[in-house]
Amino acid sequence: MSQDAPPTPPVDFLAVGHICRDLLPDGGWVAGGAAAYGGLTAASLGCRTGVVTSAAAADAWPAAFPELAIAQVIAPATTTFENVYSPGGRVQTLHAVAGPIRAEHVPPNWARARMVLLGPIAGEVDPALIHLFSDSLVGVAPQGWLRGWDERGRVSPIAWESAAAVLPLAAVTFLSEEDLTGTADLAAYRRLAGILVLTQGARGCTVFCRDEARTFPSPAVDVVDPTGAGDIFAAAYLARFHQTDGNLWAAAEFANHIAAHAIVAQGLWPKMQIIRQLVDELTHAPGGGR
Repeated sequence: MSQDAPPTPPVDFLAVGHICRDLLPDGGWVAGGAAAYGGLTAASLGCRTGVVTSAAAADAWPAAFPELAIAQVIAPATTTFENVYSPGGRVQTLHAVAGPIRAEHVPPNWARARMVLLGPIAGEVDPALIHLFSDSLVGVAPQGWLRGWDERGRVSPIAWESAAAVLPLAAVTFLSEEDLTGTADLAAYRRLAGILVLTQGARGCTVFCRDEARTFPSPAVDVVDPTGAGDIFAAAYLARFHQTDGNLWAAAEFANHIAAHAIVAQGLWPKMQIIRQLVDELTHAPGGGR
């Protein structure tokens, strides 16, 4: 945990995974990772949100994210990614990795959070952690369990070795088309998952539940920066799923709307500003409210 951490407040929404550094072309960096994008999205939607993460002490994430309650496991380095987007897709390089996240790193009262998003980005989340949240609505965004990297840090797809253990215990599993190596992967995951949501970029998403599949188109927007879109989607989906007492179709429409409009901005904080504006508009619209 972070040094001299005060007692942890109760949370409604818990995100687990590395808050990372995303390198920029100009040599700078911005904070990123599923825990950052997902956690801040949940907070913007009105959830008391906690994050369990790991990073170097120099990156004092609790101070950098006052909207979130953060339990930070100190590590020698902070996970650092470089993302290059091209017409052929994203090329990703991993320059450093923080420490693993295990059950003992989760504050005891956070194990009772109503919603939990397990969002590894570099294999850091122990898959057995899912057993800790027996009374929670658990969403799994497994991208970090589907990534391997070579000695240069170049990221490439790998098999999800813990899928058979994790998928049956997750309430909702979030996958991107980028996470799949073929149609056989999707079929195998569908057999194991209760609800599986496949995000499909500008085309929206498809929700699979038992033998039913429904596709929901995404609003047409001018994409500026797609980084974090899937994490924003996952948090918005979980929050709306919980708020609607399990309406998996309404959750997909809501998450599409939030994620699509967020990526018209560059960077983490501008995206969150857009989400807060959207929430305010939805709340004050006739018949609105959350």
